Amino acid sequence: MNEMTTIKTSPKDWETDQEVRWCPGCGDYAILKAVQRTMPELGVRPENTVFISGIGCSSRFPYYMETYGFHTIHGRAPAVATGVKLANPELDVWIITGDGDALSIGGNHTMHILRRNLDCQILLFNNEIYGLTKGQYSPTSRVGTRSPSTPFGSVDRPATPCSFALGSGARFVARGIDTHKSLPSVLKAAHAHKGASFVEIYQNCIVYNDDVFAPFTEKKAAPEGQIWVEHGSPVLFAGGTKGLALDHQNLRLHVVDVADGDWQAAGVIVHDETNRGLAQMLIDYAPGEGGPVVLGVIYNSPRPTFDSAVIEQNEAAAKGKKPDLQSLISKGQTWQVTKEPHAL
Repeated sequence: MNEMTTIKTSPKDWETDQEVRWCPGCGDYAILKAVQRTMPELGVRPENTVFISGIGCSSRFPYYMETYGFHTIHGRAPAVATGVKLANPELDVWIITGDGDALSIGGNHTMHILRRNLDCQILLFNNEIYGLTKGQYSPTSRVGTRSPSTPFGSVDRPATPCSFALGSGARFVARGIDTHKSLPSVLKAAHAHKGASFVEIYQNCIVYNDDVFAPFTEKKAAPEGQIWVEHGSPVLFAGGTKGLALDHQNLRLHVVDVADGDWQAAGVIVHDETNRGLAQMLIDYAPGEGGPVVLGVIYNSPRPTFDSAVIEQNEAAAKGKKPDLQSLISKGQTWQVTKEPHAL
């Protein structure tokens, strides 16, 4: 974004006059407010901003942002976003999606936008359920999840969104929680990254999957259940009394106790967001084994973007050439059909 376009706005400038229509208590409300509070801090203009969504509860998001927006079709938001960004590279593009929209019917589109590294921000609201269609299990639902489509419990092994993103070639991978005070800082980091930024946001579905994340989101559970990583800082939690260390023999992370604040003696690792191997270990760290969930910016290692490469290629191809539609149409194998007169 050109510095000349930087302006001062307030959260009110990013709110529409539309009635926000989610279930009372839905985590989407908190994410919406976090985004509206964050946008003024980015110094961007509403008229240069586009929110693009697919299908699902989260996909109502563009109606509530005072920007340009597209409410597209199931799983295809990345395709529309790619067209928008290539048509006008100066636009600030955000994609709003859910675990079903992005990882089921839209899995291939999500993979390719990450692989191509289009300059955009992807916010995946993960509530581990299909909320809009009344509570069927989703690609991220846990084994044993009972739903209208799995009345005896799901036997599917769930997808891990951040692992999917990293495996697809994402250069920025982060996690947040819908109601957490640190979510805006994650959003700002995602926006600062030049390329496809992937942010998984744990979002509570109060109707169909209530409190599925309670073991690490509830106030009493949070100190032991969450680790917010920061580049260059030791990976500590529980008020600094515990941390993650690397088992070099098995190449696995494990929890260690920290005595008197001496995290170095305990072998606690220092977070390096440019280290892809470490990012994978942090993502794969299993909270089901009693450990904490890793949150914050897990991986951040920029590379040239897809849109910049396309623009550069087009400029090089057009250099010194005048537009000639007829020449373009006639290029390659062409032929002319003539009509012979019928004999009488």
